Amino acid sequence: MLVASEVKGELARIVPARRCCRTAELAGLLAADRTSGGVSTFDHGTARIAVQLAASLGLASSGPHPAFGRRGRGRHHLVVGLDESALPAWTWRDAPACDRRAHLRGILLGAGSISLSSAGPHVEFVFRSRTRAARLARMLAESDVHGSLISRRGRWVAYLKGREEIATLLRLTGANRALLDFETERVGREVQNRLNRLLNAEEANLARTVRAADRQLHAIRALENTGRLDSLPNGLREAAAQRRLQPEADLDSLASSLGVSRSATNHRLRRLVELAEEGTAPVALAAGHTAR
Repeated sequence: MLVASEVKGELARIVPARRCCRTAELAGLLAADRTSGGVSTFDHGTARIAVQLAASLGLASSGPHPAFGRRGRGRHHLVVGLDESALPAWTWRDAPACDRRAHLRGILLGAGSISLSSAGPHVEFVFRSRTRAARLARMLAESDVHGSLISRRGRWVAYLKGREEIATLLRLTGANRALLDFETERVGREVQNRLNRLLNAEEANLARTVRAADRQLHAIRALENTGRLDSLPNGLREAAAQRRLQPEADLDSLASSLGVSRSATNHRLRRLVELAEEGTAPVALAAGHTAR
């Protein structure tokens, strides 16, 4: 099963060859809006790639060094100090496709939270600023990844649900191994669901066949006990004989044995049940008069 940490680990190992792409990705990391003057993350791989990108662009950086939550409590995170003003100018509007993919990868590493539980995949980006969250939602939409925007506990969240949307995001950001595992798991789940549906349908069909055969056998015995079976037409008597010989067979098997169509076989068996029920009605009525 694909693990969320493996996705970020794969993304953090990607070092863009082009300077413009490295600039775009570092800008995406800084757009995470978690801290000012650098990159704040819980992931060691993300902290490492932030340092590598800064060094490749000739930017000074400090850290990563651990920082704790308020009053020293809670899970500690890593902070890479960077001078954002020294970052070369970069804008989404004028960027080529490769830069846009790198920028989204940086935002996913810096602000993204990935959940791949059995309840369904879920990716969300948490920002303090509604402007940044809405800007990311627009960038994703322009990349054919459609998400939603909500407010939660004083933060703004752009989130994605649905396997198609998340698969597109993984493809855009270059998580090829994760995408392969993700799609393999999806196909496996679909095959398993289809198999379960087929098995359930087969079980239901088998249960109906058994119930129908039981009614037919009871009808044949009732007709035989009342002496009416031998007086029936040859076709009905042959159907009764084959049903006795093959008490668990389905209609197709019986039809093959009788040398007639499936519908003709079904009609004969249904007629046997009807005749048996017609024959028991007067008996029941007579018994009722006797009881009184």
